[in-house]
Amino acid sequence: MRSLLHRLFSRPGSRAFDAAGGGRRWEGQRTVDGLNTAILAGATTAARRAGWYARNNPWVAAAVDSLVGNGVGAGIKPQSTHPDRAVRERLQVLWLRWTDHADPGGLADFYGLQAMAVRAMVEGGESFARLRVVPDATAVPLHIDLLDRDQVPLDLHRDIGGGARIRAGIEFNGAGQRTAYWVMRDRPGDPLTSLRLEPLRVPATDCLHLFKPLAAGQLRGITWLAPVLLRLHELDQFEDAALVKAKVAALFTGFITDPDGTAGGLTGTNTNGALTVGMEPGSLIPLPPGTDIRFSNPTESDAYGPFVKNHLRAVAAGMGLPYELVSGDLEGVTYSSIRAGLIEFRRRVEQLQHNVVVHLFCRPVWDRFVRLAVLSGDLPARDFDRDPAAYLGCEWLPPKFDYVDPKKDVEAEILAINA
Repeated sequence: MRSLLHRLFSRPGSRAFDAAGGGRRWEGQRTVDGLNTAILAGATTAARRAGWYARNNPWVAAAVDSLVGNGVGAGIKPQSTHPDRAVRERLQVLWLRWTDHADPGGLADFYGLQAMAVRAMVEGGESFARLRVVPDATAVPLHIDLLDRDQVPLDLHRDIGGGARIRAGIEFNGAGQRTAYWVMRDRPGDPLTSLRLEPLRVPATDCLHLFKPLAAGQLRGITWLAPVLLRLHELDQFEDAALVKAKVAALFTGFITDPDGTAGGLTGTNTNGALTVGMEPGSLIPLPPGTDIRFSNPTESDAYGPFVKNHLRAVAAGMGLPYELVSGDLEGVTYSSIRAGLIEFRRRVEQLQHNVVVHLFCRPVWDRFVRLAVLSGDLPARDFDRDPAAYLGCEWLPPKFDYVDPKKDVEAEILAINA
C-alpha cells in the first residue's frame, strides 16, 4: 500500500511532457491559474486598450468591421416555425413593425442593435442589454437598451445569504444559476452622467449578456484583441520609428564639405549654415574653391515590407480572420487560395452566429417579443398556455455569404446536386 501511494504522489525526476518541464529554457514563462482569475485581473485594462486601437489603428478597425459585417451583416433575421401559416404571417407582420422601434434612442433598428452589440463584444469582450416593457401604441411594447460593459461592475463581489452570491456583478443562486445582474444607472466616465453610482438589481430574464464563452463557469468576457494587443503595440512603435527615419533622411539633399577650412561662408545659407538656394531642373550652383559636395543616399530597408506583413498575418490569425481582410492586401491572391481561406473563416463565423449571437442575444429577444405580443392582444393565441413551444419556435437566418467566383461556385453546386 505504501509503495502504491509513493508511486501515485511522488514527483518524478523528469516530466513526461516538455510543456510541464523546467530549466533555463522555461525561465520567465508565465502560466494562467484560471480563466476567471485572469479576466478579473486584466479584462478592464485589456478592453480599454482594445477600444483605443479599434479607433486609432486602421488594421484593427478593418478587422473589427470585418467580424461585425460577416457575423451580422444586414441582420440575423427570425422565421417563425409555427405550423399555422396565418400565425406565421401575423408574427412576421408584428416583427417587421416592431424592429424599427426596438431602440429607445431611435439610432438603429433591431438589426443595428445586433451589430452594435457584436462590435462591443469584439472590442471589449462582452456587451450587455436590458429588455424593457414600455407602452408603445405603434408596436409590441418592447425596448432594448444596450449597456456599457462597465455598467456591470467587474469588481462587485458579495455574499447575500441563502447560498446566493454576487460575482463580478452577476448574482447566482445556490444552484449556480444566473438570477440577476447588478447594473449602474449611467455609464461610468460619462461627463454628463449623474452621481448615482449604486448599482440596481435587474433580473437575469431582463438582461442579455453577449460574450464568447471559452470555458465552463466563465463569468465575463475578454476582448478578442487580447492575443494580439502587445504585438500591435510593438508594430505601431516600429512603424513610427521607420516613418521618422524616412522623414529625417528625406530632409537632407546633400552635404558640402570643406577639407581645408578655407572656403568661408556660402552664398544662400541661413544662420544655421544650411544651404537654402532653390533647386530647379538643370540648375548649376557654383561652389567656392576647395569645397566638395556629397549627395545624401539614405539606406532603404528591404525587410520592412516582409516584417510588417508577417506581423499582420499573426494579428489576423489571432483574431480568426484571413490576412487579406485585415490588411486589404490582395497581391498574389488566387481564386483557390482566397476560397480556401474564406471557407475556414466562414465556419468560424457560423459558429459565432449560432452559438453566441443567436443563443445569447436573439432567442431571448424573440421569446420576450412573442409573449408580449400575446399579452397585448396583438397576436391572438388562445392555446398559447397549452402549447407555448409552437409559438416560440423560430429559425434564425443569417445573411447568405456571397460567392467568390459566382460562375465556378454555381457550376460546382449544380454538379453536386446532379451527382
